Amino acid sequence: MPGLLQRFLPREEGFFDLFAKQAANIHAGADALHKMLTHYTGVPEQVQIVKAIEHEGDEITHALITKLNQTFITPFDREDIYELSNRLDDVIDLIDAAASRFVLYRVDSIRVGTIDLVKVLVSATAEVEAAIRALETPDKALRHCIEINRYENESDRLCRTLIAQLFDEEKDSVQIIKWKEIFEVIETAVDKCEDVANVIEGVIVKSA
Repeated sequence: MPGLLQRFLPREEGFFDLFAKQAANIHAGADALHKMLTHYTGVPEQVQIVKAIEHEGDEITHALITKLNQTFITPFDREDIYELSNRLDDVIDLIDAAASRFVLYRVDSIRVGTIDLVKVLVSATAEVEAAIRALETPDKALRHCIEINRYENESDRLCRTLIAQLFDEEKDSVQIIKWKEIFEVIETAVDKCEDVANVIEGVIVKSA
């Protein structure tokens, strides 16, 4: 019976457009964070740019959940759509959290290596966008997922190195606390990109 129903009822493909829009928004957020750190002036204003991108992400997530609640036949499992929506939202939330820390902690100058960590985040979000856009081409999507996993490993290694250097070089305990958290928030954003990849891989396995 479900197979017969699917022949008569149109499949809802609008989800793919919203996912692509959200993935592009995440990549824009990572780019904005990178731009802020490479041109470290007018920081509060630049943080507001990232904040606006995060708000756009919230609106896209809301649109996805609304569409999910209103759609009878979805392009893949409902729980996977919900999970993918939330994992994408996690990424942009953490990018915003990282940017906000620079104002909250009154950071005057950027520690060496911070921009390298953010570059990994930018690369990971680019792969997330590519994987989402390739959702209907499983082999291509999986290749991008592999790259996301590679960037997650790279960010983990780099974050550990930066924290080790921080403890070796910084004598001010308050600065240690601030910078350790900044590094960890950025690295967690890359972790969340891997969570997105894991959901995509699960969707592909189920549809194989």
